[in-house]
Amino acid sequence: MAYLPALREFTARLLARVPAVCGLCHDSAYGGQLCGYCYQAVTQSMVSGALRCQVCQLALDSQGACPDCTQHTPAFDRVIAAFDYAAPGDLLIHRLKVQRQFTSANMLAGLLADAVRATQPVLPEQLVLVPVPASRTALLRRGFNPAAELAYSLARRLQRPCRPGLVIRMREGVKQSQLGRSARMHSVQSLYACPRSLHGAHIAVVDDVLTTGSTLHSIAQALKAAGAASVWGLILARTPYHVGDH
Repeated sequence: MAYLPALREFTARLLARVPAVCGLCHDSAYGGQLCGYCYQAVTQSMVSGALRCQVCQLALDSQGACPDCTQHTPAFDRVIAAFDYAAPGDLLIHRLKVQRQFTSANMLAGLLADAVRATQPVLPEQLVLVPVPASRTALLRRGFNPAAELAYSLARRLQRPCRPGLVIRMREGVKQSQLGRSARMHSVQSLYACPRSLHGAHIAVVDDVLTTGSTLHSIAQALKAAGAASVWGLILARTPYHVGDH
């Protein structure tokens, strides 16, 4: 896999210089991005409508409380998400993960980078990006780790280092998409570990989708146990609240 960094860089440079089509509607869009109309359609849910929890990015309830963080205190400090995991943005993630269009990670990282730049307060200056490690089964099935491709492209855009080896999986685990919240929390207990000291470090965990937050919570626990001062979640899409997830 030593050729992958060079391939990522070549793809990003090529897409930035040639006319391309929108990743959704196939209208013209430079740089392998979305056209203006589709960009707004995908991202508008995060900038309009209900107020969001400043920790996990869920929409607040009618009393102004987070339906998740009030019940389960997360180990991570804050999440930044580019859009809700709903139409039409979910189609982009489907193409990345299911149709294995790994080159689309560069375009998706652009959406997340825009969300990061629009966030106040800004990210810590000495921030290290870490992708969620994929299971061996998922790697064999797809041939790549979507979170890692997002993290590499995002790191280049934000000019921050990416260190995939900081977090490791201790076992295979269970496919999270088939589980409810309680089962997810149980399945990821002690699933991740950090094999080195991170005294005072600021870490941003990169992933494609955040649903219950169980994976990010487990990774944040491991990172803080290793001495991390703060753990952010840089997430492409936030799944809206559903009672069945809890």
